[in-house]
Amino acid sequence: MIFIKKHILFSLLVLSFTIHIHSQNKVIDSLKIVLQNHPEKDSTKVDILNDIAFKYIGIDQNQLKEYSQKANILAQEITYTKGHARSLYVIFISHISKGEMEKAETSIHESLNLYKTIKDELGISNCYDAIGKLNQYLGNYDKGITYHHKAIEIAKKGKDREKIADFSNGLGSAYYRKGEYDNALKAYEKSLIIYDSLNVKKIYGILNNISLIYNRQGRYLEALNTYQKCLSNFREKGDKKGIAITLANIGAIYINMEEYEKARPYFLEAIEIDTELANKRRIPKSMISIGKILKNAEEYEKAIDYYNDALLLFEENNDKQGIYSTYSNLGSLYSEQEKYDLALNYLKKALELSISLGRKRAIGESYIDLGFNYYNLKKYTKAFENVKKGKEIADQLALLEAQKDANLLLSKLYKNKGAYKKALESHQQFKIMSDSLFNKENIQKITALEYDYKYKQELDSAKITELELKKTVQITTQDLRKSQQNLLLGIIVFLVVALLMGAIIFFLRLRSEKAKTQNVIVEQKLLRSQMTPHFIFNSLSVLQGMILNKEEKNSVSYLSKFSKLLRTILENSRHKVVSLADELTAINEYMALQNLDVNPPYKYNLTVASEIDTDALKIPPMLIQPFIENAVEHAFPNQKENKQIEVSLTFETKKLTCTIVDNGIGINLEKQKAEKDKNSLATKITGERLKVLSKDFKAQGSLSIQNRATIGEKGTLITLVIPYRIKE
Repeated sequence: MIFIKKHILFSLLVLSFTIHIHSQNKVIDSLKIVLQNHPEKDSTKVDILNDIAFKYIGIDQNQLKEYSQKANILAQEITYTKGHARSLYVIFISHISKGEMEKAETSIHESLNLYKTIKDELGISNCYDAIGKLNQYLGNYDKGITYHHKAIEIAKKGKDREKIADFSNGLGSAYYRKGEYDNALKAYEKSLIIYDSLNVKKIYGILNNISLIYNRQGRYLEALNTYQKCLSNFREKGDKKGIAITLANIGAIYINMEEYEKARPYFLEAIEIDTELANKRRIPKSMISIGKILKNAEEYEKAIDYYNDALLLFEENNDKQGIYSTYSNLGSLYSEQEKYDLALNYLKKALELSISLGRKRAIGESYIDLGFNYYNLKKYTKAFENVKKGKEIADQLALLEAQKDANLLLSKLYKNKGAYKKALESHQQFKIMSDSLFNKENIQKITALEYDYKYKQELDSAKITELELKKTVQITTQDLRKSQQNLLLGIIVFLVVALLMGAIIFFLRLRSEKAKTQNVIVEQKLLRSQMTPHFIFNSLSVLQGMILNKEEKNSVSYLSKFSKLLRTILENSRHKVVSLADELTAINEYMALQNLDVNPPYKYNLTVASEIDTDALKIPPMLIQPFIENAVEHAFPNQKENKQIEVSLTFETKKLTCTIVDNGIGINLEKQKAEKDKNSLATKITGERLKVLSKDFKAQGSLSIQNRATIGEKGTLITLVIPYRIKE
């Protein structure tokens, strides 16, 4: 295999598992001694053989197979049905870990039938759960879900809470593989609650699974933190299987964050461990991920080698989901190389497999990929047919990335047909999806990276402090042995106080760093909310229309106001505080720009109380403008006449208060449209920012939103209490 020759790089891996292997070997050695001291061929000997086989799960597949087969032969010889059924169950685990699916299926069904003959409910439920997992691997998700439910029902009858949690975990995995993430999360959380109440270590396996869903949902920060906890636990226990799975999962997150070189060592170590465990099912999954990394580095030939090696293993394991993934990746790679005929062949195969697996997400993405490929081959009719099917599924499942790609391709196809109105509509939808993805995904990635960096810094600092304290304690202890008992006690008390003070100082510094990180996150979100890409796009479109209509004076005036507004916002963004006068100037420029393209214009009025010195008051920039923009964008969807926006500032009892009033649709109607329109994030971002600013300025800051319908009027009332400083 190519991957074995090129990428087995770890010579010190065994050190990670030394402690656990020694402890595990002690247990196995003890069982072997018991076996040697028990020469009788009876049911007890079968049980001991099965126990030894179980201890080798995830450690040594050959020993697992050897002892389970010995137990199987002896159980049949003495007609010990329960021991025979259990040995077949262990043999099933051996087969499935090596990807021998047909043999695994035969073994588990034989085990189930034997347990049924003796009416062993626990054995029956374990077999149902195992058959559910087997069907997951084979891509029969609905069948797998059915068997997991059967296992859970038996466990409920027996009131075995730990088994209920075990089987719910299997059910969650089946839902996850099927793409039903909400159902998967419910099943995992049910297991987590039970494991937590029972205080069992299986909680780390569930956390690993929940992190998979966080990863799918783009919650990378939460997923990384959880995975690191799991990895530390698995390394401490020496659980090679758990380590390999978690390493691959961490690598997948870094790929999603486009940190490809960070991802590579995690996948290589996962392959090394899975090779040692002879786990043919997981090895090709990591190989696919390394193929993606190589593709990103434009090392296409190496990437193809990895994909082809992975495909052979997937086919050998009859892993349909893995085969689909390989076809899809090969299609994408050849398309990137502009080898569209080769790409078409693999993309068609990927679509056929996704349909047979019944995975809607994969089906929708396959149709859209085919649409792009047909477009590149200039087969526009087929491109249109495929992208329409893909978009329909993407809309059903609310897949933003797929919706964005589908709308981009549709805009090109409509333009090619001469249907310019539809082309413009599709392109506008493409821009909306792009904005949504920018707000939801990129901010999460940036935040996760910053948090990861800060977390590692604090962790390294803590380790250094801990080492220094340990050295100090060791040296001091040696000196104390030569001193009198009273002096010894005094120094110990002093050291304890010093350690406590150091811990308190470290905690305060850590909390301060977290506060700074939160401030940075909020400021980043603010910068992204100041003027949305959608607003800039619309402004430039208006300017383009004026130029095409040869409205020279209007276009020059519009461009002047637009550039002045951009310059004002960028200048204000550089400073932590700006004068109230500058902030009001930016607001006036923004409304002037909005009114240039609206007929009739908004009736906008700005009132400042006479006691306010706008030059003397310093406030944080861009607190007021997002709410005015929100009113412009969302308050008057169908209202053409008499659109009013009133902004007023007052200064009473040392509070600077700004009110923003409109006569639009009001907040309740707006909430009803929230799911469709995905309104501005100004409220959430400003709320978070005010919490930070209130502490920083040591002055009160607050935000309230009121529907004016409650007082018999029309529209919305925003009340901002703004933290401020007075210019010296």
